[in-house]
Amino acid sequence: MHGFDDVPPPAETGPASGPWYRELSRYHWFVLVVAALGWLFDCLDQQLFVLARPAAMKELLPKLEDPAQFAELVKVYGGYATSIFLLGWATGGLIFGVLGDRIGRAKTMMMTILIYSACTGLSALSRGFWDFALYRFLTGLGVGGEFAVGVALVAEVMPARARPYTLALLQALSAFGNISAALISIGFGIAEEEGLVTSPWRWMFLIGAIPALLALVIRRRLKEPERWQQLSHEGAVAKQLGSYAELFRDPRWKKHALLGLVLACSGVIGLWAVGFFTPDLTRAVLRKKVAAEVYDEQIGKAGDSNLIFQLESAKAYELNPPKGQKFPAELAAAKALAEPAINGRLSRWQGLTSMMINIGAFLGMFGFGAVAQRIGRKPTFAMGFIAAFISTAAVFWYLKDINQIFWMVPIMGFCQLSLFAGYAIYFPELFPTYLRSTGTSFCYNVGRFVAATGPLIQAQLLGLFADSQESLRGAGVCMCGVFLVGLLVLPFLPETRGNPLPE
Repeated sequence: MHGFDDVPPPAETGPASGPWYRELSRYHWFVLVVAALGWLFDCLDQQLFVLARPAAMKELLPKLEDPAQFAELVKVYGGYATSIFLLGWATGGLIFGVLGDRIGRAKTMMMTILIYSACTGLSALSRGFWDFALYRFLTGLGVGGEFAVGVALVAEVMPARARPYTLALLQALSAFGNISAALISIGFGIAEEEGLVTSPWRWMFLIGAIPALLALVIRRRLKEPERWQQLSHEGAVAKQLGSYAELFRDPRWKKHALLGLVLACSGVIGLWAVGFFTPDLTRAVLRKKVAAEVYDEQIGKAGDSNLIFQLESAKAYELNPPKGQKFPAELAAAKALAEPAINGRLSRWQGLTSMMINIGAFLGMFGFGAVAQRIGRKPTFAMGFIAAFISTAAVFWYLKDINQIFWMVPIMGFCQLSLFAGYAIYFPELFPTYLRSTGTSFCYNVGRFVAATGPLIQAQLLGLFADSQESLRGAGVCMCGVFLVGLLVLPFLPETRGNPLPE
């Protein structure tokens, strides 16, 4: 590792003074940057999918004559695509979590980044729902594996006092991946509104293939943690590296794995079955307002009286569609004139909503690390679950105006995503070195098999609330109770603040 300071195993004991970051060497910073970039790009891919999902479904699903029925179909199949993605995520987490313990953190991280980058790019080539779903499943394999090996790597390399702060920072920086995806969405929304691109969601997925270049850096410069190297060269222990049988043989690790799984399910289901549908909610809430603006602009520019009449009629139908009636064929030309501008403008608001979520998320995730280091992991989790429940239910029930996007949504993002910094800090502290990647991955990713049912349940709730004006509201509020599930297992988990990593 020419060019970096040698890194001894991090000391777990002894008093320290001064800021935590003063304890980090150049190589510590290098490891943190590489791991943070891996997870940042991972989250970029996740958020590109969230933002591109409505447009992709509209293009890939067979069209229905009734616009209202087609809109519901888009929501339902968007939920199915999300569930398939989460199933891939969970499967990849199980596979690569074990590999992270068996062949090394750095090698496994490189493999996961290559997989999720390549398959994100392939998503742009989709021709129907099922090949799109296949690419999302394969992408999920890589996405699911990256988190566990990344946090295990950082946890084992960093000095003990700096560990919770660096892991919180690792998770907090992922918000920049989500914000980047939102900026990409906004940019393509403007381009679509101006008529410069068609199918912008395909271009978004192509951009998601770029992170593959990071794998080259990992291959050349990143070395395995000394903790892992020592164990991997001890024959008696090497056989146990990355073993699910070993994880469940010891009652202590088995208990931590199962309770950690429930802890993760609470936040993961809440985020993927509720929180990440907030941009879709914004799109639904603002549809009529944006459509009215665009039709008024088109009417102002139209010089032909017949076109003006058609635009005014299409606007009236858009704002107050008669239930059960098809969009009049004679107004199709007026609708086709306005629809690209409507979709482009909605994509901009959708991207802005995502940005607001992640501005709050950055502060919440780093804040979780600071608070957890002061008062403990378990009390901080308890506050986070309650805050996530209240803030998310409030957004889905009360969000109606554009101005609310700028304060309600960031608060929700702060509360929801802070939990994920907790997972990054807490799960590596529950397992020994030879099972750290396996145990962390089990908690964080097996929960996604359960979480995959969340969008399916949401799809059923959408049908239940289909007669209401905005079905996402009722479905979202009903699903928010999942955040409170995490409170049930906290009393049975250990408090790890101030303790060394298990060996």
